[in-house]
Amino acid sequence: MDASRTAGEQQLRRLRSFLSPQAWRLIANSGDEELEFRQREIVVVFCDLRGFTAFVHTAPSAVIVSVLADYHRCVGPVILEHNGILERFTGDGLMVYFDDAPLADQARCAVRMAVRMRDLVANLAVGWRRRGHPLDVGIGIALGPATLGPFGFDERRDYAAIGPVTNLSSRLCAEAAAGQVLVTDRLYAAAGEVVDGQPLGARLLKGFDVPVEVYDVRGVSPPTPSRQPGALLSTRRSDARDTTRDARAARGAEIPERLRA
Repeated sequence: MDASRTAGEQQLRRLRSFLSPQAWRLIANSGDEELEFRQREIVVVFCDLRGFTAFVHTAPSAVIVSVLADYHRCVGPVILEHNGILERFTGDGLMVYFDDAPLADQARCAVRMAVRMRDLVANLAVGWRRRGHPLDVGIGIALGPATLGPFGFDERRDYAAIGPVTNLSSRLCAEAAAGQVLVTDRLYAAAGEVVDGQPLGARLLKGFDVPVEVYDVRGVSPPTPSRQPGALLSTRRSDARDTTRDARAARGAEIPERLRA
């Protein structure tokens, strides 16, 4: 009996790893009730690796799997740490969304998560380049309406988010250069003073009739007062090669007007 129970618990743990913790709880708590569709505004993050398509055409399968494993192990804990909901993997691509929190909180969590992911992958990219793999991450974030619910058929369903905001964040991700985090003006405004970014102007994105105002996120202030209020959690990638030097400079620098409490 104990061996059977242990085997069942192990199978359940493996099964849970195929769902986000939030989706698992939602399904488990629904009981016999049918999961309902909901319409609401959420924040969606897309990211993928620049240079990955060319990489898979030349690299052995074992190397591809190894690179993806390192990448997923790097960004996965960051997603969970910021309460992001990992909807799906698409090879080198990830879609994460934020729900069940005020939009401002969702926006702040999303940009903090994205900046942290960008900086961690930058460290991985150094090793990849040494092995001849010019890979790096690009990220897009948007805020807007979506429909959330159990998409699929009786034998196979995904709890997913679809809508204009998922398309928009995907297009921003495609627009982002290596090491770049692009966000919409609405997301930038919702995140407030925690984010430091540069306006890039209006971009006409594929599938959208109206140009979208885009910001390049350079850094974010930390979620706790453990550091000086004006210090940035991350700086733009051109400065990220020497984080110790940048942190010392940030502590001694004058606090920018837009980041004052």
